[in-house]
Amino acid sequence: MSLWPPFRCGWKLGPRYSRRASPQLPQQDFEALLAECLRNGCLFEDTSFPATLSSIGSGSLLEKLPPRLQWKRPPELHSNPQFYFAKTKRLDLCQGMVGDCWFLAALQALTLHQDILSRVVPLNQSFTEKYAGIFRFWFWHYGKWVPVVIDDRLPVNEAGQLLFVSSTYKNLFWGALLEKAYAKLSGSYEDLQSGQVSEALVDFTGGVTMTINLAEAHGNLWDILTKATYNRTLIGCQTHSGEKILENGLVEGHAYTVTGIRKVTCKHRPEYLVKLRNPWGQVEWKGDWSDSSSKWELLSPKEKILLLRKDNDGEFWMTLQDFKTHFVLLVICKLTPGLLSQEAAQKWTYTMREGRWEKGSTAGGRRQLLQGTFWKNPQFLLSVWRPEEGRRSLRPCSVLVSLLQKPRHRCRKRKPHLAIGFYLYRVNKYHDDQRRLPPEFFQRNTPLSQPDRFLKEKEVSQELCLEPGTYLIVPCTSEANQKSEFILRVFSRKHIFYEIGSNSGVVFSKEIEDQNEGQDEFFTKFFEKYPEINAVQLQSILNQMTWSHLGSRQPFFSLEACQGILALLDLNASGTMSIQEFRDLWKQLKLYQKVFHKQDNGSGYLNWEQLRAAMKEAGIVLSDDVCQLMLIRYGCPRLQMGFVSFVHLMLRVENMEDVFQNLTQDGKGIYLQKPEWMMMALYS
Repeated sequence: MSLWPPFRCGWKLGPRYSRRASPQLPQQDFEALLAECLRNGCLFEDTSFPATLSSIGSGSLLEKLPPRLQWKRPPELHSNPQFYFAKTKRLDLCQGMVGDCWFLAALQALTLHQDILSRVVPLNQSFTEKYAGIFRFWFWHYGKWVPVVIDDRLPVNEAGQLLFVSSTYKNLFWGALLEKAYAKLSGSYEDLQSGQVSEALVDFTGGVTMTINLAEAHGNLWDILTKATYNRTLIGCQTHSGEKILENGLVEGHAYTVTGIRKVTCKHRPEYLVKLRNPWGQVEWKGDWSDSSSKWELLSPKEKILLLRKDNDGEFWMTLQDFKTHFVLLVICKLTPGLLSQEAAQKWTYTMREGRWEKGSTAGGRRQLLQGTFWKNPQFLLSVWRPEEGRRSLRPCSVLVSLLQKPRHRCRKRKPHLAIGFYLYRVNKYHDDQRRLPPEFFQRNTPLSQPDRFLKEKEVSQELCLEPGTYLIVPCTSEANQKSEFILRVFSRKHIFYEIGSNSGVVFSKEIEDQNEGQDEFFTKFFEKYPEINAVQLQSILNQMTWSHLGSRQPFFSLEACQGILALLDLNASGTMSIQEFRDLWKQLKLYQKVFHKQDNGSGYLNWEQLRAAMKEAGIVLSDDVCQLMLIRYGCPRLQMGFVSFVHLMLRVENMEDVFQNLTQDGKGIYLQKPEWMMMALYS
């Protein structure tokens, strides 16, 4: 009797459906299953995650279900179902009956990075071309990317409304299908009830999460948020514990997404604002800088139009101080290690080792149990140095350490996380790779770093600043004899990292590259000299940068072009740009050069067809007529468009899209008073 029976299309368990991978998840060959369904003319039915109550769960979630629950495929729910379309730039997914706000908050953050989203959600899937009722998603599952295959049968009520995640676009289904895939990975929909946003962030990216207790946050919180939004990070947060909606509009014990930040000028003084979204898709903050706040009258008309969106869509602004007061945790998921370190480095090295705590042997517990079993925990040696200076250098090295515990049961909620942490010791002399350090070592030496408290979380991480040398890392659980498996990851400029007594020997690190780090150092030094830059200085910066995707055809930004760019982004009419505004601009420019290069045939220009394709890849869909007009307006007389003109067009279209979304009441049109019309006409 097989653990994972085949789906009901009439064929037997074969190589396309194997049990050789993890006992927790069946290994299914998506391409083979799709081909066989198309050949047999049937729709896929996944019996490893069937359309029955067993896939929903066995606990309190069942009590919430409607009496006549049905399972239907998207083509049965809408005449024109769509998997995904680029025009929906904002996340328009809403939470359903499952208490998985942590999952939705992470998903919102994911949609802000189109390239990362497409890694998790293959966007070329559809309900028309090669449709067979089978879909595939990818998750980073404890050290490797794994595919999760599902059928598209979704639970609905008698009226055909989705019970769980849905979209405000009633014919859009990628979010509901992704939630189903994540429920399968976790065991059931019930297993998605309650969690930490950091869990889903790691599963979506393979990044390292850092959790900041906002009550203990230092004065540089704004600097951290600024650098985080500029870098490739995903950011979530959580309110104080509880179960009710407060009078100020916030929900207790709830996860939100940080979708942006902005420093605005009101009455000649700056105000620091944070933009958040409630995954419910409604219920917003009612305090200062909320949609109905009078504070918006302190801004220039242009800044107000571009930032304020009066719509109960769950997204809102609040001050940084209110954010620190009303939220308890800030979670930042880093895709590269250099977020908070002061070390500017493009190349980092990365090592991942797997280990286990075995009851009675290697599950030694925390250091307070020193006299008994602490020394029995797995021990890992780490040697770090600066590659450009060699091992004799005394300058400190930035090191990021991440400890992840693996699940102890097929169902995520069946066995909760253990409380975990790790200790770091300096090792002066140690040459025996096969014998663990004895109890005497830990009695004589005090750890350089140790957990403030052991956390019952999927991942704990810490950034360290270490002198070049050799160190010992001891991961452990808070109590002895707690059995589990774990993954230990280390990032640094250069290191060697291995487990003492492991048969696998020394494992050298893989190299990863952070394209932002060297450039960020240049930006920071420039803005230290000029806190606010004008069009001339913007021109100097842009013409000094290396546009790696554009090859030998490096663009030249004229002063007129830079004045146009500044006019689009200068919301407070100061004639200058701050480092935060420039970082936002640079993040957009990197995307623009990537999509421009992909469509450019080497001439340095885009024709009408290439322009339309480049804009679509950047998430902007225009009609053929409008696209032709844009080519006439921004292109050269030969009806071709160079990179600088492409940048100007993209920035203008993006801003006008934001303006429309902020002013529209129904998503179809807008009504402007005369001052607003004059502002927009002159602005365009």
